[in-house]
Amino acid sequence: MPVAAPGLVLLDSVTQVGFGHAGQLVVTGSHGGASVVPYARAVRAWMYVFNDAGVGREGAGIAALGLLDADGIAALTVAHTSARIGEALDTWERGVVSHLNAAARRLGLSAGTPLREQLDCGQESDGSPRARL
Repeated sequence: MPVAAPGLVLLDSVTQVGFGHAGQLVVTGSHGGASVVPYARAVRAWMYVFNDAGVGREGAGIAALGLLDADGIAALTVAHTSARIGEALDTWERGVVSHLNAAARRLGLSAGTPLREQLDCGQESDGSPRARL
């Protein structure tokens, strides 16, 4: 059963996050490296979604997950093989969860399953997901 999520926000870059996105599910096209952490800390979303960018050396592509978990912010990545880096819509539509922090696990999410199948953000009257672009 999908986890009920608040509104969906699609941002190609986490640098576009704004205070109006607080408390929302923020799906980005950004990698999950440490450089995204200041943006996520500044705007406390319900959850952040990033791309694992192939994970990289010493876990560089997913470094934000542990750092955000220490702040109680749920975050996860989708596999770079499942969604284009830099494209939030592709992340939402095709991304498969690859890594997640403990805060995201506590919400009931897991790796290996498409992101969109695990989250219910409600729907518009035409059946499309309720999203803010």
